[in-house]
Amino acid sequence: MWLSNSTVGRKVVMSVTGVALILFLTFHMAMNLVALISAEGYNMICEFLGANWYALVATAGLAALFVIHIIYAFWLTMQNRKARGSERYAVKGKTKVEWASQNMLVLGIIVILGLGLHLAHFWAKMQLPEIMHMSGAHVDAETMANVTNGVYHIQVTFSCIINVVLYLVWLGALWFHLNHGFWSAMQTLGWNNQVWLNRWICISKIYTTIVVLGFAAVVIAFYVQSLMGCGACC
Repeated sequence: MWLSNSTVGRKVVMSVTGVALILFLTFHMAMNLVALISAEGYNMICEFLGANWYALVATAGLAALFVIHIIYAFWLTMQNRKARGSERYAVKGKTKVEWASQNMLVLGIIVILGLGLHLAHFWAKMQLPEIMHMSGAHVDAETMANVTNGVYHIQVTFSCIINVVLYLVWLGALWFHLNHGFWSAMQTLGWNNQVWLNRWICISKIYTTIVVLGFAAVVIAFYVQSLMGCGACC
């Protein structure tokens, strides 16, 4: 199959799944900003996106996109390293290579680790208990009482300075990863003439910065709120 047997096909899969994940991150960032405006409104969104069938289907689809993106990322990286062989450490004269481009695999690993942290702090305490409860497993009453209280989980998570630092490092890595991945995807999908490539690089930086700053604003705002309230928990 062309999408898996050729380098170009693999890059197309990487690009399409990457763009889809960026769109999801944009939605997620916009949803999180609601928590800064209205706790009630944010919790209503969390209830709507709980363990309902449409949310579960979307979660499964998102997980599939992410897994495919990771598999193809490692596949292409190993293929490129094998093709370069011992020359991968050589300096190529005047060729300018982005730092992010050289370190996409490392940045991707940091993003994966950050995602694991995020799932442990939120998905494992919100949607997962609902799924377990629906399947007949025992879930304690306190956990079930807070499954749709997203603001509570944000407050608990970002009252801890360690979590704040870890999330900001994660967001920094995410910025580099998305910034390069965004315009690179546009190049793979055909927008590869010099005029449009330069435009996409500019758009990528602006768009990625907005998305990452939106996430960071929630992290910082809730940490400052915790300092003004009862203080940090750790």
